[in-house]
Amino acid sequence: MAEFKLPTETVELPSKGLIYSPDSPLAEGKIEMKYMTAKEEDILTNQNYIKDGTVIDKLLKSLIVTKINYDDLIVGDRNAIMVAARILGYGKDYNFTFNGKEYSVDLTELENIYLKEENISEKGVNKFTFTLPTTNAVIEYKLLNGKDDRDIKQEIKGLQKLDKNASPELSTRLKYMILSVDGNKDKSAIREFVDNYMLARDSRALREHIRVTQPDVDLTFTYQDRNSEDQEASIPIGLNFFWPDA
Repeated sequence: MAEFKLPTETVELPSKGLIYSPDSPLAEGKIEMKYMTAKEEDILTNQNYIKDGTVIDKLLKSLIVTKINYDDLIVGDRNAIMVAARILGYGKDYNFTFNGKEYSVDLTELENIYLKEENISEKGVNKFTFTLPTTNAVIEYKLLNGKDDRDIKQEIKGLQKLDKNASPELSTRLKYMILSVDGNKDKSAIREFVDNYMLARDSRALREHIRVTQPDVDLTFTYQDRNSEDQEASIPIGLNFFWPDA
């Protein structure tokens, strides 16, 4: 039987590779992906993967050709790869329902929000600095990667077993993102700071700073409200993103 070679595409990372270690292939700022096959459709329909929430990660791992540590990918870069996977698998047109109306977007027109080199503390290091506006505490933080995201979900799950009414996601994410407070890198001290000393207005300012500076894919689209005025919202990534016929 003749040997088949699957076509591949190069996907640019919104981080441009600036925060990855120089010895990581991710430092190149791009990865190579193959087109989706029947093998990947098996992954997408695997009920165990769907149930435990790992189906997208399993899919992307299967599609990425570049030899990387998948857990090193920050969330924004993972989002770019996810959009590319959808385009390579099922095409560029994504149809969805929003506020009871049907919309269609061309996924190839979505733009990356690239990381600016002046925003990082040191090239090749996932570390950023921000001064809280009210207390003037100097915060060093990182952008969350796949391992962080998984650990956060596990911690939140454990906390909710202790208190089913608990909603600790915001504070838990901050505890994983913050690397130091006024130079103090002790993890227990950081956790205590978030729980007991970080003012709500400073927390909001830090989260807004991260929102506007972190690399990602711009998933906003324009729609018309009841007054026929243009508004912006995030494209909902629902069941039919990878299951167009669902």
